[in-house]
Amino acid sequence: MTDTLKTTALHDLHVDLGAKMVPFAGYDMPVQYPMGVMKEHLHTRAAAGLFDVGHMGQCFITAQDGTWETAATALEALVPASITDIQPGQQRYTQLLDDDGGILDDLMVSRIDMPGHEHMLYLVVNAGCKTADYAHLDTHLPDDVTLSVKDDMLSLVALQGPKAVEIVSAMNPLVGKLTFMTHGEFELMLDDGPIFAHVSRSGYTGEDGVEISAKHDDMKRLVGQLLSHPDVKPIGLGARDSLRMEAGLCLYGNDIDTTTSPIEAGLIWSVQKHRRTGEGYKGAHRVAGDLKTKTRRLVGLKPEGRAPARAHTEIQDEDGNRIGEVTSGGFGPSVGGPVAMGYVDVPHNKPGTSVNLMIRGKTNPATVVKLPFVPNNYFRGE
Repeated sequence: MTDTLKTTALHDLHVDLGAKMVPFAGYDMPVQYPMGVMKEHLHTRAAAGLFDVGHMGQCFITAQDGTWETAATALEALVPASITDIQPGQQRYTQLLDDDGGILDDLMVSRIDMPGHEHMLYLVVNAGCKTADYAHLDTHLPDDVTLSVKDDMLSLVALQGPKAVEIVSAMNPLVGKLTFMTHGEFELMLDDGPIFAHVSRSGYTGEDGVEISAKHDDMKRLVGQLLSHPDVKPIGLGARDSLRMEAGLCLYGNDIDTTTSPIEAGLIWSVQKHRRTGEGYKGAHRVAGDLKTKTRRLVGLKPEGRAPARAHTEIQDEDGNRIGEVTSGGFGPSVGGPVAMGYVDVPHNKPGTSVNLMIRGKTNPATVVKLPFVPNNYFRGE
């Protein structure tokens, strides 16, 4: 299997830890470890879970004139978020849109804060989309703006949970001064010597935590030390999915794709007000149009009973009319029952609305709820 699949720099470690490996986005990835998805999920909520996200894409955008303004303006023409006003050390979530306003991918955009490098944009994109993303950027960025892909050099991990930042701060106390969606370049002091790493206070679990980028060999050393900590356990794709669902976070290919717009997906918060006018970037007319014409919206769904509603489950109103479809669904360990996300026609998107889910050919009552299913625990400062 691994002969045809790519592997991350931590692949051998996953095998040694007894992980169940599965194909995911062209990579051989751990879906769970011996402790199982349920315990992995709950451990992340209680302590610190370590995720290998080295399959995701990491790249930099720079302008030939060496200015931030040129590089940021070029990217801003392709995404709905405001990029030019990002300050050094800030991170912003946004989406690459096609000409029709559909979502090609969602991504994180950061402005490097290291002295002399403040003109550089650092992007993290999804594994399954990165080849297409790089081609899209290469095609649409101006000739005087350069894309540099670093997937062959850099690994990426996420340490998530209430104890995550404390653990990494023991390697450099300055990490603890980061707030949600900020980042920096840090020397992390390991037992066998220091490494240099990019650390952001972010993640995709709804918990406080960090994402760490470092060179492959340095990452192996870092992960070895992190896993020696009693509060850190390795976490696979299974728990990563249930954690992000409980947090109400979209998964590309499930909840968002080229058929959905940021507004339909409930991502209006990621589009700054002055970017909602219908111009200035690819697909801007769709963003403005969907704000005015409310057709469907992504909602949280709380099914009754214990049967989970999987993706593509039909959603009906109480009269049996089809009003939408589930895009993500499963068991929420922290919730103690099934949770789901899906698109429904307006006005059925209001919290408290009763709907029916067609699970295995049978009608299953559910309620539209406001996302997230569990409170987010992001650290925004004292």
